[in-house]
Amino acid sequence: TWRKAALVLYAATQFTKSGFMEHAKKFREGDMKIRLDGKNCLVTGANSGIGFATAEGLATRGATVYMLCRNKERGEAALNQIRSKTGNANVHLEICDLSSISEVKSFASKFTSREKPLHVLVNNAGLLERKHVTTAEGLELNFAVNVAATYFLTELVMPLLEKAAPDARVITVSSGGMYAEPLNKDLQFNDGKFNGKQQFSRNKRVQVAVTEWWSEKYRDKGVGFYSMHPGLVDTPGVAKSLPESSEKLSGHLRSNEEGADTVMWLALQPKEKLGTGAFYFDRAEAPKHLKFAGTVESHAQIHSIVDNIRSICGLPLAANI
Repeated sequence: TWRKAALVLYAATQFTKSGFMEHAKKFREGDMKIRLDGKNCLVTGANSGIGFATAEGLATRGATVYMLCRNKERGEAALNQIRSKTGNANVHLEICDLSSISEVKSFASKFTSREKPLHVLVNNAGLLERKHVTTAEGLELNFAVNVAATYFLTELVMPLLEKAAPDARVITVSSGGMYAEPLNKDLQFNDGKFNGKQQFSRNKRVQVAVTEWWSEKYRDKGVGFYSMHPGLVDTPGVAKSLPESSEKLSGHLRSNEEGADTVMWLALQPKEKLGTGAFYFDRAEAPKHLKFAGTVESHAQIHSIVDNIRSICGLPLAANI
């Protein structure tokens, strides 16, 4: 389709390592010299890839970092690595399987009971499962991790984010793949033949639209909401779920640190410099829609989509809160 062709062309020049090098010529070094001592940060999917690079970057700058991981052994290995590399002892491991709504709920209730302000939440954990897999709770797996968990966790830790206001921020790691898909009410891909890559792109479009929705809903709470995309990054997830792209682009993919660069930048900048609800790429605000891709109007559906997600998570409908 025209939409996909436009994306492929855009991605080839912008999303690769060479795109990063080109954009980096405009970066301001001082932007990354900011310290985060005394700030609490929660990073999901923190044991590898962009999440690991983000947790390490935050720890290097003195933050107290909570690494949310599904696998205890891999989480502990990552935790020890970050502690020894950064010399920061305030790095902690939290275990939660984000594909389970009930685990997200019990993690959040434990985490919020500590009543510590949360300055930065990085919704990084993501999944691209090519096959149609249903979780124990009956949800399609990509949707469960990328959409339901991202939404539910953010809503549940809102009281802690509000405690950190006006400095609090939520950064959601989306993907350039979202450019190929409009917002779609078929959240769990019940219609038509399942396509994991397409479902992932749809999920990532929802994250961008939900970020806009949050920025409206919580505009008086002193919490900033930002979505971003990291470009094409050489993560274990990409190698596993997109082996053909990984091989074809070998040597042209970004490093984990380059993928995490804009996440770190968003975590560090004074909020006056950032636009809440905006979408970022390589330290700059980026369009949410490609020209002629016909995705703009689809965002009007976000209210009913949010209500759908809320009912799946067992939350009251948005109109009632």
